[in-house]
Amino acid sequence: MALPVSTSAAPTTATAPRPVSARHFARLKLRVMANGFRGQTAKVVLFVLGLIGGLWFAAMGFFLLLATGATDNPNVAVIGAGLGGAVIVLGWVLLPLVFFGVDETLDPARFALLPLTRRTLVTGLLTAALIGAPALATLLATGGLVVAAGLLGGLGAALVAAVGVVGGVLLCVAASRAVTSAFAGMLRSRRVRDLAAVLLAVLAALLAPLQLLLMRGAEGADWDRVADVARIVSWTPFGAPYTAGLEVAQGRWWAALLKLAVTAVTIAVLLVWWSRTMESAMVGTASAGPAAKPASAGSSAVGALFPRLLARLPRNRFGALVAREARYWWRDARRRSGLITLAVIGVFVPVMINLGGTSGMNDALSGSDVEVSPLLFSLSMVFVGTMAALNLANQFGYDGSAYAANVIAGVPGQTELRARFVAYSLYMVPLLVLIALLLPFVLGEPAWAGVAAGTLLASYGAGLGVNALVSVIGAYDLPETSNPFAMNTGAGMTRSLLSIVALLASVIATVPLLLANVLLPGFWLWLALPAGLAYGVGGALLGAYIAGDRLDRRMPELLHAVTPRR
Repeated sequence: MALPVSTSAAPTTATAPRPVSARHFARLKLRVMANGFRGQTAKVVLFVLGLIGGLWFAAMGFFLLLATGATDNPNVAVIGAGLGGAVIVLGWVLLPLVFFGVDETLDPARFALLPLTRRTLVTGLLTAALIGAPALATLLATGGLVVAAGLLGGLGAALVAAVGVVGGVLLCVAASRAVTSAFAGMLRSRRVRDLAAVLLAVLAALLAPLQLLLMRGAEGADWDRVADVARIVSWTPFGAPYTAGLEVAQGRWWAALLKLAVTAVTIAVLLVWWSRTMESAMVGTASAGPAAKPASAGSSAVGALFPRLLARLPRNRFGALVAREARYWWRDARRRSGLITLAVIGVFVPVMINLGGTSGMNDALSGSDVEVSPLLFSLSMVFVGTMAALNLANQFGYDGSAYAANVIAGVPGQTELRARFVAYSLYMVPLLVLIALLLPFVLGEPAWAGVAAGTLLASYGAGLGVNALVSVIGAYDLPETSNPFAMNTGAGMTRSLLSIVALLASVIATVPLLLANVLLPGFWLWLALPAGLAYGVGGALLGAYIAGDRLDRRMPELLHAVTPRR
């Protein structure tokens, strides 16, 4: 018997989905952060240490900026707010490119298939970017300007300064995201990598005139001139948000409103720029260059995997690893950005260290003799050599989950590390040799070329050995994104701590050569190159031996550490 079927349907209430807003991105950011910290005690500890360190520097900045309003000299407040604000904005723009990276907990590429408008995505990601230790530390540090403006002009000036400080934080975050997103797309395309290298070099070269300007103002104690420069900077987006309160304190409301308008327009322009570069990165419109030509009939499939310049490598695991790493160091945008950054640092930092004073720069430009300290010269070479090896401090993090192939194949740890050393040195050693040949001629001491080369190679080899051990013990995962500057939450602190440890250990390992340079100044000119080369090769082999043995015993743990969890 068939059961009767009711034709009357139960009433249903269809609820329209709520529109996505910025608060959803904020909640998602906090949820992802919490999930990333779950079961990761070391990551939680490093995040807390980073938060404490950020709050410490924020407190120092707060009281320094507050002190500018406690003096009767109006130039002090202008210099502190104008130039101090400019330094903060430039730090947000440059440091992610050079050192810390940018927190990319919410990768924009993960929203590519969702029906979100460009405005919703940009505002949501901007809100998520404001949740973190850097933005909080910046807000607290610049809060000293609010108190300073209140001391100088009362409640009205303090309120305007508070609006400017909030606008400054938004400007810093928007500028940082826009610049890193733009460079991410550029460095992802091999056709424009040369342009990206030039832009980064010019960006680093701008630090030299700024240093000369500050040193000239400090040496001459002409604070009126420095104040004039600060007033000019205060009308640019770098200083406008932080000097609006001072304009109110001086009774110029029109100037304060105009500076806030400059800040608002700049933020809008940066957000539009960020949205366009972010969209192109999400859809992958950047060209990866022309397609590779198919292998000829006479060549084997294995031979096609080896670059032409490395065609004579042995056809074994060592040769295959060298060929793979050599390709990746130039084709992977994240690795390539590290190479470009270190190339810029290696060229400009030694020059600025040895010619840091204004008199030295003027003498060098005029063709006069420049007095250079041999010890300072050697220290600058040690700094460059150890910095050159820092890219390997998290070398397994670049592989991510792909490192599982090496674990399954059972690649010996020493073979793995030696192959990675060789592949990376194919790019770095020619740069170090070029620096060793050019810098002594720039300083007017061509006889120091051997000392420069020996010190560079020794510190670089020692750095390779130290960073091999650091990369095995302190490896961390990197986000799966096309942005080469992206970092997971808390990874910036991890990266900075590992870099500091690796730098100090590498410098300590190079102390014997520095002592020989001081104790044997004449004889060392001839012995520095062969001794430095032997010292560097020995340091690299010793590091590969020690770290390789540890790598053999903790391959699964290393794979777990570098595998992205989101």
